[in-house]
Amino acid sequence: MRRNNYPYQPLNQHPAPSGPAGHDALEAENERAAEELQQKIGALKSLTIDIGNEVRYQDKLLRGIDDDMDRTGGFLGNTMTRVVRLAKQGGGSKQMCYMFLFVLFVFVLLWLTLKFK
Repeated sequence: MRRNNYPYQPLNQHPAPSGPAGHDALEAENERAAEELQQKIGALKSLTIDIGNEVRYQDKLLRGIDDDMDRTGGFLGNTMTRVVRLAKQGGGSKQMCYMFLFVLFVFVLLWLTLKFK
């Protein structure tokens, strides 16, 4: 009999016959329950090992992403420094305008390409 969708089967509630036959029946039932418990423990151990392996793999991926983000942040910082230096130079506003128009053109081109693909 199953209750609440648990794969638990309650023990027999009928009184066992006394004597050696009843003792042997209880011993056999205990052995069967112990074997089932051992199988479930083995499955849990396997699951725990798999979870540990997955956690280590995900941690490795996250560390790689973190390193990539640090490198990208440094690259972006250097680029912004160059852009600011270029803007401070004489005639930089004209070059900044051309650069802005070029970037805008590239984004519009990409948007059109992706939209009508």
